[in-house]
Amino acid sequence: MLGIARQKMLVLSSKKIRPAVSVLRNYSSAAKEMTVRTALNSALDEEMSADSKVFLMGEEITKGLLDKYGPERVLDTPITEAGFTGIAVGAAYYGLKPVVEFMTFNFSMQAIDHIINSAAKSNYMSAGQISVPIVFRGPNGAAAGVGAQHSQCYAAWYAACPGLKVLTPYNSEDARGLLKAAIRDPDPVVFLENELLYGESFPISDEVLDSSFCLPIGKAKIERKGKHVTIAAYSKMVGYSLKAAEILEKDGIDAEVINLRSIRPLDRTTINDSVRKTNRLVTVEEAFPQHGVGAEICACVVEESFAYLDAPVERIAGADVPMPYAANLERMAVPQVEDIVRAAKRACYRSVP
Repeated sequence: MLGIARQKMLVLSSKKIRPAVSVLRNYSSAAKEMTVRTALNSALDEEMSADSKVFLMGEEITKGLLDKYGPERVLDTPITEAGFTGIAVGAAYYGLKPVVEFMTFNFSMQAIDHIINSAAKSNYMSAGQISVPIVFRGPNGAAAGVGAQHSQCYAAWYAACPGLKVLTPYNSEDARGLLKAAIRDPDPVVFLENELLYGESFPISDEVLDSSFCLPIGKAKIERKGKHVTIAAYSKMVGYSLKAAEILEKDGIDAEVINLRSIRPLDRTTINDSVRKTNRLVTVEEAFPQHGVGAEICACVVEESFAYLDAPVERIAGADVPMPYAANLERMAVPQVEDIVRAAKRACYRSVP
């Protein structure tokens, strides 16, 4: 069955392949800003155009691609995560490159057996004979007023599993470059987006708009250089950290902000190099504090750079409760800019109101 489907897919897709340059014409003459949603869409479009093995499957498939590539390569499925994820993993075994979209990563729990046991472990268990080139993507973490069942961050969950790569884009450059890298990677990648960032516009360069642009997996980016305190964050919290750095600057605190981009593998070198320069560390994440990404970063710094620390490490995380539905309680459960400012001031031994 998969063989027949694959033959049909390759025949049809070969007729629909368009040069990647055609996608760029939509953006090269426009203003040098792009929304995260458009960045993701353009990355999918270009990779599907460049490689006939790439196809999309899942819920709420990205706009415009069905019309362009047809139902053989863009499959808008029923809400059956276990079913369509299992089919996609089987297709990856066969050599295709599925991109599986979840309506929200909370629903990936329905398919976690396929993601962990079927995708993540197969290369190791087959002694390298089976590669699983698949991307699991969709919104992750808190949205707004959608309750506990739709608001959890799964970065630490998936990052704990050998065999998976876990990416967390912040801006449009991250979205384009990391999604392209994920699709081209021979291993399963969990791609955690933030729903509240989809409509945000970010500056973007001609280099990023080039169809060959791709970001390395496992490399963090220093979004803002500083010398007094390191702030390490991912996804939406990078933006909060940059706003906090602007506030701290008014008080004479020069904060360095690291956009982690990749949770697994984690760029320990960039983190430790920064801490050895600033001698202080604040970690920021939306997720639960216990066994979180921040805890892993703290352990990494204590193991490799403990002698450089001039203050205790500060961890900012979501409240250790399921996400409340009420707006006022929801705000209290998610880190805010002022929380980061206070933590950085504590690390710098400044008075905190």
